[in-house]
Amino acid sequence: MQGASQPAAGDGPSRIGAWVLAARPATLTAAATPVVVGTAVALHAGEAQAGPAAAAMLGALALQVGANLANDVFDFRRGADTAERIGPPRVTQLGILSERQVIGGLIVAFGVATLAGIYLIAVAGWPVAAAGIAAMLAALAYTGGPWPFGYHGLGDVFVFIFFGLVAVVGTYYVQAGETSFAAVATALPVGCTVTAILMVNNIRDIETDEAAGKRTLAVM
Repeated sequence: MQGASQPAAGDGPSRIGAWVLAARPATLTAAATPVVVGTAVALHAGEAQAGPAAAAMLGALALQVGANLANDVFDFRRGADTAERIGPPRVTQLGILSERQVIGGLIVAFGVATLAGIYLIAVAGWPVAAAGIAAMLAALAYTGGPWPFGYHGLGDVFVFIFFGLVAVVGTYYVQAGETSFAAVATALPVGCTVTAILMVNNIRDIETDEAAGKRTLAVM
């Protein structure tokens, strides 16, 4: 584990600012876009419902924040986030928040996602539970666990699946009660776009990822 450099007193962000930084708000559009697209497809089909759409958006954003917090801790533990890293600051690596605090925030974020999921299960049935549990496990396994797939060249595949097919088709499903060809067709470009964003970030991080043994597609 790499040692975190502690910011000098008064130099770091406020408590609220620290959590905003940890949540990585710039990434939230990647979570919101599939929900917007899925809802647009439902609207075109005359199946749009405000309650399920709002719950899907809340759940997607909470899952994304949870995934960001998990990555902040696990990448730091594995040595991928160091002082040499290029890109937005990471709160665990900088010592702005402790690992315990970030993990606590992760639990809260997943708790919010779970509450949204419970409502969606009541509306659309148990397939939503399977998708939600799979999404949470994927968020944790991306950089955590004994075999993090983000470190073995599979991150792009899982991002395409969950930000494309699962998110868009799932959003349509909780409103229409079924899937459709249109939902699947619109999910594909969304998944490709979010995967391309990930690839750009991984290209930026090639040197530090390679040094940490993080074998993304960009490194490979």
